[in-house]
Amino acid sequence: MVYPLHDSTIMTARHKTRLFSSEEDSSLYFTYSGDCNQLEVNNLYYEVDTAAQIPWYEKLSEFKLPWEVKGDKQTAINKLSLRVCSGQMLAVIGSSGCGKTSLLDIITCRDESGGVTSGHILINGRPNTPQLVKKSIAHVRQDDRLLPHLTVRETLAFVAKLRLPTHFTQAQRDQRVDDVIAELRLRQCAHTRVGNDYIRGISGGERRRVSIAVQLLWNPGILILDEPTSGLDSFTAHNLVITLSRLARGNRLVLLSVHQPRSDIFQLFDLVVLLSSGSAVYCGAAREMVPYFTALGHPCPRYCNPSDFYVDLISIDRRSPEQEARCLERARMLAEQFSERVGDTDDHMWKSGMALMHSERFPVCSSSSQSGRTEDDRVVVISKVRDRLPGLQQFAILIRRHMYNDYRDLVTVLVHGLEALLMSLLVGFLYYGAGEQPLSIQDSVALLYMIGALTPFAVVLDVIAKCHAERAMLYHELEDGMYSVTSYFFAKVLGELPEHCVFTLVYALPIYWLAGLNEAPERFLLNFLLVWLMVYCSRAMALFVAAALPTLQTSAFMGNSLFTVFYLTGGFVISLENMWLVASWLSHASFMRWGFQGLLLVQFRGNRYAISVGNFTLDVDGINVVKMMNMNQYPLYSCYLVLLAMCLVFMVLYYICLKFIKQKSSQDW
Repeated sequence: MVYPLHDSTIMTARHKTRLFSSEEDSSLYFTYSGDCNQLEVNNLYYEVDTAAQIPWYEKLSEFKLPWEVKGDKQTAINKLSLRVCSGQMLAVIGSSGCGKTSLLDIITCRDESGGVTSGHILINGRPNTPQLVKKSIAHVRQDDRLLPHLTVRETLAFVAKLRLPTHFTQAQRDQRVDDVIAELRLRQCAHTRVGNDYIRGISGGERRRVSIAVQLLWNPGILILDEPTSGLDSFTAHNLVITLSRLARGNRLVLLSVHQPRSDIFQLFDLVVLLSSGSAVYCGAAREMVPYFTALGHPCPRYCNPSDFYVDLISIDRRSPEQEARCLERARMLAEQFSERVGDTDDHMWKSGMALMHSERFPVCSSSSQSGRTEDDRVVVISKVRDRLPGLQQFAILIRRHMYNDYRDLVTVLVHGLEALLMSLLVGFLYYGAGEQPLSIQDSVALLYMIGALTPFAVVLDVIAKCHAERAMLYHELEDGMYSVTSYFFAKVLGELPEHCVFTLVYALPIYWLAGLNEAPERFLLNFLLVWLMVYCSRAMALFVAAALPTLQTSAFMGNSLFTVFYLTGGFVISLENMWLVASWLSHASFMRWGFQGLLLVQFRGNRYAISVGNFTLDVDGINVVKMMNMNQYPLYSCYLVLLAMCLVFMVLYYICLKFIKQKSSQDW
């Protein structure tokens, strides 16, 4: 059974206004305004070591050192050649593990497994490099990484400010956002939050189209999508591929990977690559796939979906060694037969006689398709050279986006505020029962240490969890060159300052006055500043740990471990003079120690306390209490300077991790 495809896919963009229905003609469509794009893969061979693909923390979980894990060499791509031009949509079809994602990663220079690669990949006749890929190719990943609390229009508006050329005016950027929304049929949800698995927002199909729209804003000539239909129902998947087909007809090159598309989706493809264990068993026009396999003695049964039938034909059944050997031999024979049939062609694509006549009649990549455009084309011209905004403008856009997303999450903000208020009230009312009598020395010392220990512990876990939720999106945006690490760093740090200040104030104010600590205004301000610095040190430490380690579990473990070390060496659990050498060194790096020392000096200096010894009552200066705890070694201002220096050190470490450690999410490692 032959599935006819539309002839419009090989026509030039100049004729596209006559190809759509009246409903489609009602909105604006965009043609890529650059030269005709061509992607060529010549004799590509790619081999990986399975041991190199196992993350180091998974090796440790097996109680093995990284060099003790043995792997074997596997061929992911085997002598693959293909050619595709603008105006065409190429689908890479095959079962799981056949090499689809590996092929896309190699084309986009995103392979990091350290495999052996040979062959050539050419983009418009030039070897693919990361710089050329960033200028020519838009890569839509399999998973959608979007900020959940921004609306669809806001998401696209912020990306437009970051990615569109600097010479664009704000009106042009807004117009481009409106046009892309119309092109991808997102008008009905333009003012709806994106959402995620936990926050109600747009549907899965709409979220996938938003991910495509983010890449489409800068009008790329080549659009590559990894499993765009995964997780979608058949109706939504069909509509999505219709959208991609329409984009290809706008003189773009669309390349996507897919498992087993249903029949109406298969009819939309112009070209098909059928992969089995990294080898191409068919590469050519989708309409010619059934006649090709029929000539080889594998006709597609009537009323059967060709993609289902032929993917099953080349899949490897590993339920038994005999079945696996039989399937591997069949796939090998099919790959060899295809290689023999296309060995004498320039583009290594299967073409029948009718297909050759058709391609000569309607050439896809020709200069004439770019000349002779009329005003009816309504072409949007965007330069292929993607100039980046200055760092200060990137920072301004990122901090606005960060605050828009964070402060709309009212539930999380309120929970954090109530958490701080509840801890403050619980401890404050516990000490409130002392009435008008001042707290004893022992109670005051314990209270001051609790003030500096309770809140930072909760902050560490919250910050680590939030950073790991943002890692994948950060990795993708940095990889796409949307902004620099420096701009993101300052936007992240400064954007969270208002929340941090309010959080610390909600925590420090009630507990201070309920417990009846020193009522002098200057003492309260000094106390608050110390608590602020201690909490911020814990936040900076959590940022560093979250950026340095690959998984949420390892980051949480390391964050808790560091906090516990700082807590135990803070000078309250064991006195400083009784610590052994290593613990004494660690205490000098403990922000808990310096904060606790500062709180003692602020509270006890200048106050007098009555101490009863038998029948005698002694009036003791509070500074003597600090001396007894060996906490008067340094002046008060040194505590503030050391805490500030620790914040800066952790921030520098956080920046270094962002700069040199890829911020992949744990599932991508």
